[in-house]
This record gives sequence, structure tokens and C-alpha cells, in this order.
Amino acid sequence: MTESATELSLSQDDAYLLDHAAWASLTGPHAHLAEVRGQAARYPADVSPFIGVAPDPDERVWADLAALAGPGAFVPLTGVEAAPPDGWEVLEAGEGVQMVDTAVAAQWHPDVVRLGPGDVPDMLALTARTKPGPFLPRTIEMGTYLGLRDQGALVALAGQRLHPPGWVEISAVCTDAAYRGRGLATRLVQSVAADIRDAGSRPFLHAVGTNVNAIRLYQSIGFTLRRRARFSVARIPR
Repeated sequence: MTESATELSLSQDDAYLLDHAAWASLTGPHAHLAEVRGQAARYPADVSPFIGVAPDPDERVWADLAALAGPGAFVPLTGVEAAPPDGWEVLEAGEGVQMVDTAVAAQWHPDVVRLGPGDVPDMLALTARTKPGPFLPRTIEMGTYLGLRDQGALVALAGQRLHPPGWVEISAVCTDAAYRGRGLATRLVQSVAADIRDAGSRPFLHAVGTNVNAIRLYQSIGFTLRRRARFSVARIPR
């Protein structure tokens, strides 16, 4: 962790929620989307690949994860400090960063439009080109998504994903390659942040630890690095 929760003026409760963001979301505001098995919870497969694990899980969590996701499934491991048991294959590992709003100039930009179910094909096409992270046919059910269009074409978007109580994650921030360098991502993030604050919550977000350009952008907008954490993806034994 680069900066402590105290330096970021976070309460102990808020720090706890952000440390277990997926679990807090799935057992809180997103409970209507959750599939739960013991110490593990997940979103439907066409909503999000995220899986939440109860804080301080015991060894039974692996059986819960296996029962929830199914044999041979790929599972993102967040919140589990212990190494997977024998037979689980770790396929990918890396470092991510979590950033929280400390000075974002949240404001609505008039050229930003709200996106709905009819926009999902355009959203899937844009995220497939730009690869901001997982975006699936029902991801839009996790929260409000906003976009920018040029002559009808969707060229940038951002929206809301994980939702621990009192917090909302800004996610899927992406801009078509031909439109980068015009400040579109900044306008969208500020607009999403305005929506989040208007609803009484506080924005936060995640980024890949090696994505220096994205981290610098978010810092320039008013986000502060809160913590670094390892992430991995494992395959459940068949």
C-alpha cells in the first residue's frame, strides 16, 4: 500500500469495504445480482466475471468457489491470500492499483449521453476494440453508463461497476483510438463521478499496475492511489 487509509481520510469501515469491494458489493447493493455459495459470491456469467470472497475465509472457500463456478472454470482470485490447493492451475498474475476520489471536479458535461440496453451492441463493439477490461452483454445492469457519440457512432464510454455500500467503482473507461487525446475520458469520468456523488456515494476505481498512462490520467483528474494488490486467475480442476 503506497498511501494509508488514514492519509486518504477514510474511516476503518470504508477501508474494510474497499479491501473487499466485490464481496461487499455482492452482499450489499448488488445482492439482487448475486449467486452465493458459502463463503463465495459471484455475478451471473453474462454480467461480470468478478467473484467475491468473504473476509478472512477458511479452507472451505475453495470448495465453495468450485461449486459456484463449476469444474474447469476460470476464477479471478481477489481477497484470497492463501495459495490455491493442489489441482488448481494459476494461469495469470499481476498487480493492480485501487484509487479513490480525493479532488475530482465532478461535473456533468452537456455532450455526454446516458446509455441504455439499446446501446449495448455499440458498447460491446467499442470495448472489444479498446479492451478496458471485461464488458459483457449484461454488464450495463451493474450501474449507469455514459457515452460520447460522433455523428451517431459511439466513440467513448465509462460507467459504474462494483458498488460497496457508500462507494461506486468507475469502470470501462475507454476511447476509440481515432479520438484519443481530446479529453473525452476526462469528461466522461467527471460526469460519472457527478452521478455517483449525486446519489450520495463516493467514486473509486481500479487500474492495472503497469498501465502508467491510465494511472497518471486518473491522478490528474483527482484520484489518489490508495493501495496496490496482487491479482491472479486460476482454473478450477476438472
